[in-house]
Amino acid sequence: MPTTGNPPLGATVTPEGTVFSVWSRNAARIDLCLFDKTGSKQLRQLPMARKGDLHSLTITDAAKGTRYGFRADGVYSPDHGLWFDPSKLLVDPYAVELDRPFQHDPRLMIFGEDTADLVPKAIVTEAKIVKPKAPLFRAGGLIYEIAVKPFTILHPDIPEAKRGTVAALAEPVIIEHLKRLGVSAIELMPIVAWIDERHLPPLGLRNGWGYNPIAPMALDPRLVPGGIKELRKTVEALRKAGIGVILDLVFNHSGESDRFGTTLSMRGLDNLTYYRHVTDRPGELINDTGCGNTIACDHPVVEALILDSLRHFVHTAGVDGFRFDLASILGRDMGGFHREARLFQAISADPLLGDRVLIAEPWDIGPGGYQLGNFPSPFLEWNDRARDDIRIYWRGDRHAIGALATALAGSSSSFSRWGESGTRTVNFIAAHDGFTLADIVSYAGKHNEANGEENRDGHNENHSWNNGAEGATGDPEILTARRHDVMALIGTLFSSRGTIMLTAGDEGGRSQNGNNNAYCQDNAITWLDWTAMDDDIVAHTAALSVMRGRFSVFDETAFLTGNGDVDWRRLDGQPMAVGDWEHPATDNLMMVLATHDRMQKRATRLAVVINRSHAPHPVRLPDSIDGKWQNVLARPAVPDHVAPRSVTFLVEVF
Repeated sequence: MPTTGNPPLGATVTPEGTVFSVWSRNAARIDLCLFDKTGSKQLRQLPMARKGDLHSLTITDAAKGTRYGFRADGVYSPDHGLWFDPSKLLVDPYAVELDRPFQHDPRLMIFGEDTADLVPKAIVTEAKIVKPKAPLFRAGGLIYEIAVKPFTILHPDIPEAKRGTVAALAEPVIIEHLKRLGVSAIELMPIVAWIDERHLPPLGLRNGWGYNPIAPMALDPRLVPGGIKELRKTVEALRKAGIGVILDLVFNHSGESDRFGTTLSMRGLDNLTYYRHVTDRPGELINDTGCGNTIACDHPVVEALILDSLRHFVHTAGVDGFRFDLASILGRDMGGFHREARLFQAISADPLLGDRVLIAEPWDIGPGGYQLGNFPSPFLEWNDRARDDIRIYWRGDRHAIGALATALAGSSSSFSRWGESGTRTVNFIAAHDGFTLADIVSYAGKHNEANGEENRDGHNENHSWNNGAEGATGDPEILTARRHDVMALIGTLFSSRGTIMLTAGDEGGRSQNGNNNAYCQDNAITWLDWTAMDDDIVAHTAALSVMRGRFSVFDETAFLTGNGDVDWRRLDGQPMAVGDWEHPATDNLMMVLATHDRMQKRATRLAVVINRSHAPHPVRLPDSIDGKWQNVLARPAVPDHVAPRSVTFLVEVF
């Protein structure tokens, strides 16, 4: 680990020249390689001076824009976890800009094959530092998950040169759409440099999601051709519109994959340091991620890399916060997951990071990897249990009403075990991984044949239903039923306590043709067709967002307890009794919330009436002494029946 007095890692421009520094304990020697402006011709290969485990070299004529990489020499013995191969050009883990995207090639996996012509070159940069502003996002808000290219590549009103890039998100037409939906923050799926998994090129497929990174700070030139300046300008434009930016980052594994994978960066620099290995078997990588390797986040050098990456995006782009993919890995050591992990404490205590929005995907596939509710505050957590319980309820499963109410009330069963009085849930019904919202109600099973794995990949249990036909249909009754189900699912999401998340395009009925693992479909399967968006669903989502912003109850994070904050009733107006909760066929529920109404500027009650049955259902609202009940989303008078497959919102007005 570098100590005080040592130069920072990476390439640092100083008055005396550019200082290049990289960490490796096990390399015998590391050379700095400098390239011409095209990155195609190696001009110099210079040995770096070693001080302990730090390898450094100052070059007086390596100005901004210089292309560079490293070569590491030493023992090559994969059985002992040593992968030193001086023929491999290695990307600086601290690189902040690359001259080209990564492209998979078999030579990257073969010992002795020179890869300088294949590997992107890091570029010496001197990024502008911005003064961090407080995050705009607050718990309870709406997060909108975006895959940059699929979201923007087909938008007809975005300039063609910007389509598929981060800069497109700053276009007025995109900001207008986000504001219409009431988005509090966008969450960008990975935008740092990644490489395709090795099985994809032979299938003619590409990784379109980015969850296979190599350089944690370097933005991918395909998505962010303008580098950190482009990201910063986009963040500024969105902030002016009141919308925060959260980056989805992957620190659980790298795209170097398993033992048969590529040597591009950390593996070639010091495999034993950066990755976790089976005890006493250094040649065997632990695979708690399902991606071939597991980054050793508890190692001080890796911890520093993660912290420096987070600081980089706050310092240079002013982002609101971060979502951590397979975040249980960040809390692991060789003994398992620890809520008090040093990395979590370091993030919370950091002056630059302590106030950022932090969101955990609270699981990995390793032993003890499922950790919903166990992350420390202030981490918010993706709540897949609430996701499944809401889907199961609307699918029509029996014994589902209690779990639905728990999800609506903040999921205390998951988030109260550490003595917390409020929820840290991020509620969602669909995300990038899995069915789209429309596909949940259109497919009873997954259809991943296009992925080239004979439909073996992806989750088998999706808690989905098809409304009478599998997939595409022209039957108007089925199409109407699906639309109503999507609206009901969104209504349920927007009535839940905690932060909520919607994936881009789900507000308009987008489909992936039943593909629930579309990471490798960088094509029309994932690209959002803006001309096909269902404006009825979009308008419904926008109205729900206005409703959610009107009532203070949706800003609050304390668990609903029934002590003056919520009244659970049957649709005939009677309180829910134990028998109602326990009855296997209870279909309906009324949630009466105590709240402040910002429109009336006074305290009132909001009734959320949920009817999953396929027939209209009579409803009796609680008596109002001084006021009357009014439909929040529609002008008609309060109905004596609620529609089938619906969520209805009624407010007591005075």
